[in-house]
Amino acid sequence: MNTDTKNEPVGAWKAVAEWYHAYFTGIVLYTVSRMGPAKAEELVYEIFCRQRRERFLPGLQKLGIDTLPPAVAAAQYHYLSNHIGGVSVEYMYESERKAWIRYAAPRWIWAGTALCGIPPEVSRAMLHGWHAQNGTMLNNPRLGFVCTKQTVDGQSGLEGYYYEYDRDLQPHERLRFAREEDAPDFDPAKAPKLPIDTWPAARLAKAHRNYAMEYVRSAFPSALQLWGPDEAAHRLRMAGRMVGMQFYHETARGLGGGYAPDARGFAGFLADLGAAHGDRTSVVADRGAFEVRQEGWAFREGLDEWSPLLSQAWNGLLEGAHQAHNRRLGMQFVDGSGPGRPELSWTIRDN
Repeated sequence: MNTDTKNEPVGAWKAVAEWYHAYFTGIVLYTVSRMGPAKAEELVYEIFCRQRRERFLPGLQKLGIDTLPPAVAAAQYHYLSNHIGGVSVEYMYESERKAWIRYAAPRWIWAGTALCGIPPEVSRAMLHGWHAQNGTMLNNPRLGFVCTKQTVDGQSGLEGYYYEYDRDLQPHERLRFAREEDAPDFDPAKAPKLPIDTWPAARLAKAHRNYAMEYVRSAFPSALQLWGPDEAAHRLRMAGRMVGMQFYHETARGLGGGYAPDARGFAGFLADLGAAHGDRTSVVADRGAFEVRQEGWAFREGLDEWSPLLSQAWNGLLEGAHQAHNRRLGMQFVDGSGPGRPELSWTIRDN
């Protein structure tokens, strides 16, 4: 497994981040193409509502910006939290009542050519679910978000500003569009910065991994509640298989590479991938087969809305990786988790 300073597995953490980054984008694209833009819009809205409810207020405190004016605090939160996640993002202060945020090209969330497959209403759903609701979270009914550009409309980025009006806003007024306006230029010297002593390189790398994973962690219970366990598990598993196939080799290189195309090699990949999540893994050889055991399940931790079918859906990523590594190998997955005791295992055989 790749390591960096002080033997921290920074390269492996980055590989896991890209693994989940690709999975989240794949889930949305799969929903658009198989279920239609309206279903994808609904899913993205629920995902970002969930993240906002769970992350926004605690994040303000963790970043030390919870006492700033509401418009400034909201914009700085999106700048700092997305900056931690490796997103190309800009922040421009205009006044205590107006602060800009700009997600510059290339967009992280719709990486590469995926941008061409995202309908504008799906991008708007993200704004409706999070940015437009920051005022309600801060108990400030005068705070809204004004979107001035959308990358999915062929514009130079997703940008807009938080603005505190002179009156309370109605729900439909919390997000409005002003395409004739243009963000001021970004000056990095004037942007907020994370304290180096509390956010060293290793902590940032781990936070980057968790940032990407959190998108998928939000997608699983959102899909479960919208579509039911059978439909959600099928869709998430199929998207996972495709992403696992496409990103196996890139992820393997990030973990250190050198995995022989046999059962032992794939068992090593699974063990290293689990360890890069922060889980305790081991490989046991038994009569020509290799059993990978994982104690703990970082992805599942804290997710109370769950169905056993979602375990198989998540394993779809590893089914796809298995196909790309060597489709002739046998693989069996068992979720042996009990109350408070996450435990997963895979048995890999040379057929």
